[in-house]
Amino acid sequence: MNHSSAGLVIWDIDGTLIPADLRWLKRAIARAYGIAHSDVAFPDKKVHGYTDESIAVDTAIASGVDPSSAEAGIPAFRQAIAAVMQEGRHELAEVQPPYPGAAASIAELHNHGFVQTVLTGNLRSAADVKLHVAGLDEFLDLRIGGFGSDARDRFQLPKVVAQRYSEIYGDPLDPARAIVIGDAPNDIACARQAGFRVAVVAHRIGRQELASYEPDLVLDSLDPTTVVAAVSSLSSCGGSPAAR
Repeated sequence: MNHSSAGLVIWDIDGTLIPADLRWLKRAIARAYGIAHSDVAFPDKKVHGYTDESIAVDTAIASGVDPSSAEAGIPAFRQAIAAVMQEGRHELAEVQPPYPGAAASIAELHNHGFVQTVLTGNLRSAADVKLHVAGLDEFLDLRIGGFGSDARDRFQLPKVVAQRYSEIYGDPLDPARAIVIGDAPNDIACARQAGFRVAVVAHRIGRQELASYEPDLVLDSLDPTTVVAAVSSLSSCGGSPAAR
């Protein structure tokens, strides 16, 4: 870990910094696979906390596309999601404003010396638009982020972040001083698999349910004072043994 940094904070985007909304994926999948918008059927599982490409394939299959055609449609999906996000910028600003405290938390963590980036199932093209429209990208170093366009399996993305961090900052990433902030069980599992610390915010899932997945901390909101205190604690002392 770069000694000039207080630590690395790795943000999830959908459900953590901004509310989750599947309309963009639905539009892109319909366009890429030639499915009527009303016929796009998301699977019951494997949506939240997964990568866009894996969701696209599973949704195409659930919507009646055969598996080989679902996989073959991924290049068209990549083009479609980039176009859909650009076309929907004004709508995005209205329907997915950042959660209260998101911008202030990022700014305060920056002021406290933390390097910050993202680990997200969004393709880079979608993540860039979402973060820029929400006004959240000023203090995020997206050069070292892990995106759904880097790997289909979300659990491969921490390695992407670690490699990019080392290349940009010149030091190996110390997993014990890397803190993921997410909102879903898959965020917790992904962080744990990489040896990262993890805090989750109870935006969509209740505190008790989130605690059952054993993150280091459960946050009720993105109140910046609370977020900075939590991240500083996890970075300096290696985390707590149980969610609190």
